[in-house]
Amino acid sequence: MPDPVYSTKVTATGGRHATIRSEDGLLDLKLALPRTLGGKGDATNPEQLFAGGYAACFENALSFTVSREARRHFADSDIEVVAQIGLSRNESGAFLLSRCARRDDGRRDQKTAEQLVNGAHAIGPYSNAIKGNVDVQIVVSVR
Repeated sequence: MPDPVYSTKVTATGGRHATIRSEDGLLDLKLALPRTLGGKGDATNPEQLFAGGYAACFENALSFTVSREARRHFADSDIEVVAQIGLSRNESGAFLLSRCARRDDGRRDQKTAEQLVNGAHAIGPYSNAIKGNVDVQIVVSVR
């Protein structure tokens, strides 16, 4: 395995009612079980954090890597990526992420937008991490 170009460490204490803290202290959050799972819902949860990281990395792959390679340049406001994460159970009762949907609202034609989004999906670290493990649905819409 190649050496990482970036590495970070985050420590959780307390499970789903945890606190999480990164080694540099920039991430320091309380976690809570969502109301729909019987919790108070008074703090963020791991699924929200995953969705945020996923959306940010996907948007970066789309805006900077794939678009530049295609010689297309967009303003930050031209592209919006929304990641939706679901939590479900499989046949044996184990929890798993049930879906991940993304949307690109860039100012271009539908065919080009789909090509760029598919390119971002192919190179994104979160996309590659969940490949074959999460039912991924990609929705592309243009303005």
